[in-house]
Amino acid sequence: MKHSLFVTLLLSAVAVAQESDVVPIFNGKDLTGWDGKPGWWKVEDGALTAESTPDKPCAECNYLIWRGGQPSDFELTADFKLSGQGNSGIQLRSLALPNWDTSGYQADMTGDGGLVGFVYEHTRGLIAGRGERVTITADGKRDVKVLGDPAELNKVYRKEDWNTYRIICRGPDITLYVNGTPMCQFTDHDSRQAAARGVIALQMHPGPAMKVQFRNIRLKELK
Repeated sequence: MKHSLFVTLLLSAVAVAQESDVVPIFNGKDLTGWDGKPGWWKVEDGALTAESTPDKPCAECNYLIWRGGQPSDFELTADFKLSGQGNSGIQLRSLALPNWDTSGYQADMTGDGGLVGFVYEHTRGLIAGRGERVTITADGKRDVKVLGDPAELNKVYRKEDWNTYRIICRGPDITLYVNGTPMCQFTDHDSRQAAARGVIALQMHPGPAMKVQFRNIRLKELK
């Protein structure tokens, strides 16, 4: 009994220590720490929000960029919610460009769920699809293995409701989870284009009227 109690207390202490390393990077109140195109991003109901309408269309991508650092190895969790025609993404290890643009890895998402669990990259296109385990060689070739069935994996996505992305970046490996389910994993050894660090950002996409929201954004840098 004493041994079991000791183990329980030890595990609890470890869990508390690990949780203490997790830092909220959105305060739930305003845009402090974030930089976005004027007139597009606001806080609504405790969530970072961007919305286009027929009277206010979005003509080109713009990103809300976290200016608190350019992390390398980290775990990021974020709740997200998209309207039915929404299209957005979370940029990882990305390059910040002028006019609130970015280039780099993106954990993709669409309101209909079609692109949830995919990773794209601006210069190379598809990196890893939902249900794929991908290794990119030093010369840029993709070796693809099966992680799971894409349709079955996508059943965890809740349309027009809150979902959670968990993203782990460690060395050349990046893994995406949605609502606790692994969606895809890739290892990027491309000697010319693999990124070791960069900004985190949230996408507002051009297209039909849409609304995208993010909340509970938490970052843990890995040692």
